[in-house]
Amino acid sequence: MKNLKKRLQQGETLHGCWLNLGSALTAEIVGLSGFDWVLIDLEHGAGTEKDVLAQLQALESTSTAAFVRVESADSPRISRVLDMGAAGVMCPKVNDAVEAKKVINGLHYPPFGNRGVAKMVRATAFGQNFQAYYDSSEENLLGIIQIETAEALNHLDEIAALEGVDVLFIGPADLSMELGIFGQFDNPIFIDALEKINQAAQKAGKATGILFFNPDDYKKYHDMGIRFIACGADATFVADGARAMSKKLDAFRASYK
Repeated sequence: MKNLKKRLQQGETLHGCWLNLGSALTAEIVGLSGFDWVLIDLEHGAGTEKDVLAQLQALESTSTAAFVRVESADSPRISRVLDMGAAGVMCPKVNDAVEAKKVINGLHYPPFGNRGVAKMVRATAFGQNFQAYYDSSEENLLGIIQIETAEALNHLDEIAALEGVDVLFIGPADLSMELGIFGQFDNPIFIDALEKINQAAQKAGKATGILFFNPDDYKKYHDMGIRFIACGADATFVADGARAMSKKLDAFRASYK
């Protein structure tokens, strides 16, 4: 465990990005680049559950903590990635406290949750340190609840108040789509929703998170009090770098005509 939960509770701003290529190599490259955390995406990413294991192994020797976005709050989906060694999970499209509680139940062992017990898994060094893992799991495993539906906006206080919910994470694309203002991240309706999410999180002593792709937006969101910040993804890093290099080479070629 890399103490991300403790650092977040102490008010640190933590930087992350998405991993959606399903590649252990890009995961290792990103992990070595200095991010505090990464999010391995099983909802929209190209990788499968098998690829998650390879990415977690690649990130093990870096200082970067790895979370996994699961496709649903079903307990087997959550326990599988935790057993592989994920430091926590993100669950998309959580609408209310009942659904959020389902995520938290899958994240933690009894009596706090209902996560199934398996000792011979990677997270416990294949049985060598199960007790230590069990004893520290509540203070180390991060529960990240995505707020990206209009319905969730009606239940923010109840969701944020749940023990085990550590981050209310804004999904800008889905939330703006639900609000009928897709991609209009400066629209007053969207900003109002962000402020409500952040207020609910702060009132409950929890953190707020967001993903964006333009680093120039950093100040705007940080000034709102958002401290769990993701910018970019491995796919965009590769695509942006490739396009930039291609354009530069094209410019050189054109200069010789």
